[in-house]
Amino acid sequence: MLELIARGTSIGLSAGVIPGPLQALLLSSTLMLGWKRTLPVIFSPLITDIPIAFVCVVLLKELPDQFLLAIQLVGGLFVIWLAYRTWITAQKPMLMKVTEDPPPTRDANPLLRAAMINFVSPGPYIFWSTINGPLLVQALNQSVLHGIAFLFSFYGTFLGLLALLLMIFARIGSLDPQITRRVVLFSAVVMALFGVSLLWQAVSGLMV
Repeated sequence: MLELIARGTSIGLSAGVIPGPLQALLLSSTLMLGWKRTLPVIFSPLITDIPIAFVCVVLLKELPDQFLLAIQLVGGLFVIWLAYRTWITAQKPMLMKVTEDPPPTRDANPLLRAAMINFVSPGPYIFWSTINGPLLVQALNQSVLHGIAFLFSFYGTFLGLLALLLMIFARIGSLDPQITRRVVLFSAVVMALFGVSLLWQAVSGLMV
């Protein structure tokens, strides 16, 4: 069991520190909406990973390769759209420090956006079909307790790192508003680059 816990912890560490669209969304939402409204984003993997894990462990091997490429194509378009929305919002003078309590806006639903990113990005599907899925099956073959221990070690590390990032981003938001704006714009660029890379990989795969 200790080996499974060590694996879960190391995988959770890698998933938390590797930059991705979820981390970029966490950054921009913290700076624009405040840490309180962004806090639910941390738990978005718990919501989306259940169906994704089921698809990957049970169904993914039976589906054609074009299924994953289609997800990747949609994911790239969605991440680019999200980057555009972040860029436009950062241009407005309404950007506030996260130490304040910004009024709710019609667009302010970071949890929904985070869930959409997880669902339409190929990363979680690849991750669960190649790494976490086989390890979870291996742990469950030993006992349910082994499977629970693996999941707790993975999500405890992963979500803990996301919470740490949230605190760091909140500290950034207490700086000069112009610095905050630049950081938000940077996060939009990062999301756009991820979106373009997803589109390029999907189109390249479909053209083969």
